[in-house]
Amino acid sequence: MEIMTVALLGWCLAHTLAIMQPDDTNIASNVHGGTILKMIKEAGAIISTWQCNSQNGERCVATLAQVECTNFLSSMCIGEVAHASEEITSTSKHLVEVQVNVLSENILTGAKNLTSKSTLWYVPLWLKNVDKVLEVPPVVYSRQEQEEEGWKRYEAQKLEHMETKWRNRDIVQPVLNPEPNTVSYSQSSLIHLVGLSDCTLHGFVHGGVTMKLMDEVAGIVTARHCKTNIVTIRKGFVITISGRMTFMSNKSMEIEVLVDADPVVDSSQKRNRVAGAFFTYLLLSQEGRSLPVPQLVPETEDEKKCFEEGKGQYLQMKAKRQVHAEPQP
Repeated sequence: MEIMTVALLGWCLAHTLAIMQPDDTNIASNVHGGTILKMIKEAGAIISTWQCNSQNGERCVATLAQVECTNFLSSMCIGEVAHASEEITSTSKHLVEVQVNVLSENILTGAKNLTSKSTLWYVPLWLKNVDKVLEVPPVVYSRQEQEEEGWKRYEAQKLEHMETKWRNRDIVQPVLNPEPNTVSYSQSSLIHLVGLSDCTLHGFVHGGVTMKLMDEVAGIVTARHCKTNIVTIRKGFVITISGRMTFMSNKSMEIEVLVDADPVVDSSQKRNRVAGAFFTYLLLSQEGRSLPVPQLVPETEDEKKCFEEGKGQYLQMKAKRQVHAEPQP
């Protein structure tokens, strides 16, 4: 996947193009969700870095801090062109909010479909010392309401981060010969040695690489359960991505994925938890119709607690979608 980005209207709006290759697909022959995640992350990093360096001062690079929400709305195929439109929608003292929409284009017919929508937050790190966070130059809003709406989203994501951060617990240890449909049965881990191709010019792993690996593990967990196809890491570290199913409704599944980094050479450094996320999957037939999900059987007290937490979050998200779907007066 080769990416080309063009800036429009200064740094606040940009457009990214990429043509999908065979290596970008999953085992179902659709473009890998992680490929789209990587494109979204890189597009957001480019426009955020432009904004953070738009004034004279210390040079910096914008690094992904949080993916607030990503929705996959339709699939993409080999040979289609992915159009990512990225826009800076809000800034705070140390954060840049970017909203990215991805369209898939059939270059033979010209037909376009909205594939995914995402909201991400980036922080500017000083090039001379990546442990130092710099201030973000303020963005010029076209109307006052945009700034007020941005601050509301910023406060909401801070509160949500505080509520969910403690959920990033340790993954349970593998169980010998687990029963089908239990959490242990589909639980999966992937171990990956970080190499040069995974890293930025400054020797840190691309956030998009981590997101793609997390998506792969979540997909493995889903496939095992349903029995069907469905930025702080330095090079030289070994990263372990662990995933387990925590909740499901009749038609959707929540997968918790955690990323830990272990140093290979420097024994003075300890294992670090570097990322955590919750993925939501749907089970679809070959015709694209929604199918019922095999029910999950929580066994331990921790698994039952996770299930209840997931249920609460599912009901909250469902209520939000219903509010947004209601016609506005």
